[in-house]
Amino acid sequence: SSSSSSSSSAVSSRRTRQPQRRQSEASREEGAMADRQYETLKVQRDGAVVHVQLHRPKAGNAMNTAFWREYRECFQALAADGECRAIVVSGAGKHFSVGLDIKDASSLTAVSGEGPNKMDAARRAWRNRETVLAFQDTFSAMERCPQPVIVAVHAATIGGAIDLMCAADIRVCAANTFFSIKEVDIGLAADVGTLQRLHHVIGNQSLARELCYTARRMDATEAKSAGFVSSIHPTQEATLAHAMDLARQIASKSPVAITGTKVNLNFSRENKVRESLEFMAAWNSAMLQTEDIPKAAMASLAQQDQPDFSKL
Repeated sequence: SSSSSSSSSAVSSRRTRQPQRRQSEASREEGAMADRQYETLKVQRDGAVVHVQLHRPKAGNAMNTAFWREYRECFQALAADGECRAIVVSGAGKHFSVGLDIKDASSLTAVSGEGPNKMDAARRAWRNRETVLAFQDTFSAMERCPQPVIVAVHAATIGGAIDLMCAADIRVCAANTFFSIKEVDIGLAADVGTLQRLHHVIGNQSLARELCYTARRMDATEAKSAGFVSSIHPTQEATLAHAMDLARQIASKSPVAITGTKVNLNFSRENKVRESLEFMAAWNSAMLQTEDIPKAAMASLAQQDQPDFSKL
């Protein structure tokens, strides 16, 4: 009888451990996906902060075919990585990014419709649409990421780099940064997010339209004045250091609180106040049950540092 009880207890213990083991293994697998070797990115970890660096310095971090795929895959992996609590994006080399890789344009455009396999206009348009939607999802994957994303830019920040910045949570720049929504100068309307997000970011329709219509440069001082960036720093290195400090501050706090804040900020941007308040009430009806609240409250009352919170 006692032997049967022990056997039952052992089986029960193994059953409870198995889901935890599978969850841990899944988390490690997601982390490995994010930390893999990329052709266009360099990914490094600093505790709970992940630094994603655009890494084609000899090409001005121009966005080629591989970049559009890898950036999306990287952020999809990070979104499922419970060890990651904040993300910093920067660019290696002289410039943050000169935008679309024009030299790689042939592989970025959809079917031309020329030659022996000529495709009719409707089918060509369908292929074009699928291509554009895939590019859009590259930066939308970062926007959907539950962890806050801080972008630290310097020098040339052009075209697709503005699309990237508009989908981030926090933007900081070096004093030598200049911004340009360059697409009209190469004969197209920006189609990866700037036209949909910039006016929300700066809250100024007139300036947003001016920048999009003229492709003129905006310097760091004007960007700060317009609210496009929250701070300016003397050098590229100082900008990155500031972004990493911000990320560490964010990573020290409850991931339940931080993720809830990001999700609700994003929801409220797209919806009216009443709907956003109702969404918030539904969200917190579940999230207020977290163990993080008493943990954080006790640390605050005791005037201690933030406690160690469990990963999501």
